[in-house]
Amino acid sequence: MAFERIAVVGAGAWGCALANTLVRARRDVTLFARDRPSADRLRQTRECPRLSGVHLDPRIALADAESGIPTYHAILLAVPSQHLREVACIIGQGMIKNTPVIACAKGIEHGTQKFMTEVIAESVPGAVPAILSGPSFAQDVARGLPTAVTLATRDNKLASVLAAALGSTLFRLYHSTDIRGVEIGGAAKNVLAIAAGVVTGRGLGASAGAALVTRGFAELFRFGKALRARPQTLTGLSGLGDLILTCSSIASRNYSFGIALGKGQSPAIAASGKLAEGISTAPVLLEMAQARSIEMPITSAVVDILQGRASVDDAIEKLLTRPFRAEA
Repeated sequence: MAFERIAVVGAGAWGCALANTLVRARRDVTLFARDRPSADRLRQTRECPRLSGVHLDPRIALADAESGIPTYHAILLAVPSQHLREVACIIGQGMIKNTPVIACAKGIEHGTQKFMTEVIAESVPGAVPAILSGPSFAQDVARGLPTAVTLATRDNKLASVLAAALGSTLFRLYHSTDIRGVEIGGAAKNVLAIAAGVVTGRGLGASAGAALVTRGFAELFRFGKALRARPQTLTGLSGLGDLILTCSSIASRNYSFGIALGKGQSPAIAASGKLAEGISTAPVLLEMAQARSIEMPITSAVVDILQGRASVDDAIEKLLTRPFRAEA
């Protein structure tokens, strides 16, 4: 299996970053913008619109998704989770059977409670669904700074070959067959990062922040275990690793959003037009947890704040007054 011609669909921060790192790995890369005007602007400027000071490598070809996506050896979908189904339906029209289609979004679809690989399986018959996730900021990847993430698909050999084909010395891909575990880590950590940001924005201190992240990981682990994710996946790059990164840097949109909430801004003002996937993921994650009787008090607190059922102070007080219990 040779993966030389790669399509990256989505010309936002993550799509541009992935296109840059893949072309450095000596792949033939085409970056697909949402529409023709967007593709034309990129051709003229070669500037990544959401990555300040970052330019697209001149070897990257540019096209628009509206005109269709021809044959490629692998397709990466770098679009927000709630738009992934729409884009996946477009690429399925001319795709060769058994082409790997790799979700690069971290979330759960509203209404269906489907993870991204499940959306791909439904929307692109004949595709081989895969997921790419882990502790990575687009700015770092685009600049060629060292990063390590996880790529998962059902077939171990395919996962290994894909990881070797798409990775490089500065963009290390570890492979796995635990698709669900990788997806759970990526989705849940965004919700927990909002909570961590609230703690920081409220000025509750580093000790409270460490406690929040630790107990948040316990929630993530309980949820993953209930959905049969492997423990080593949840404690690996796409689980604990991504949680640590997202809960510790203002470069994280979810963490920054939480900080704004903690400082008293409303959810609408705090979002400020920036995509924080945890906002859409939180209520779905809680619904799935409640349906399985999984206790996730931090996730519940985030949902209460987002939906106006509790103020930040009320949500914090509710967490602090929970009954004492054994750590196990």
